[in-house]
Amino acid sequence: MKALLYNLRSEAIGEVELPDAIFGRKWNADLVHEALVAQMANARETVAHTKDRSEVSGGGKKPWRQKGTGRARHGSIRSPLWKGGGVTFGPRALKNYGKKINKKAKLSALFAALSLKVRNNELKVVQGLSAEKPKTRILMKTLNNFLIEKKADALLVPAKNEKNIYRASRNSPRVKSLSPDSLNIYDVLKYRVILMDKNAINEIEGHYKL
Repeated sequence: MKALLYNLRSEAIGEVELPDAIFGRKWNADLVHEALVAQMANARETVAHTKDRSEVSGGGKKPWRQKGTGRARHGSIRSPLWKGGGVTFGPRALKNYGKKINKKAKLSALFAALSLKVRNNELKVVQGLSAEKPKTRILMKTLNNFLIEKKADALLVPAKNEKNIYRASRNSPRVKSLSPDSLNIYDVLKYRVILMDKNAINEIEGHYKL
């Protein structure tokens, strides 16, 4: 399939051939949802963690003798009955939220999302997507040529050797840069517009061996 080729001023200067294996896929909402949920689950960190009685400090000695004090018998201050003791059913960091997804299904979902972007005219192929200096101000000036809404966000996919693009996009919350071999379903769906360098298309094909 063919798509328009743009320069950095957002002017159409020709056409470029897009591989159907990547940009010509049918939309599959169920598969895309499965891949998105799997990626978000695998990135989830189990932060909440409570200590059980074997992890809290103290309690090496019996608080008082078993009989004769008139108080209830206790063997350790680490018991969940005590303040500062272990927690019985609290959240544990040992829980794994990860989800498995077939590699082919994951790629199919990614290519379906990219294909949808092409059909909706939200993916633009740019000739020479680069920056002379790693300056965010210069990069944003170029992006404003492509963004209809000035506050819209964009995902940049430059060639691997364009280091200035990666550095210039770090300071802007509206922009993210990914190398051609790091595309993922979450970022493709998150950002409104994708600007992809013409050379990055060949790098994507080479990475996935299509």
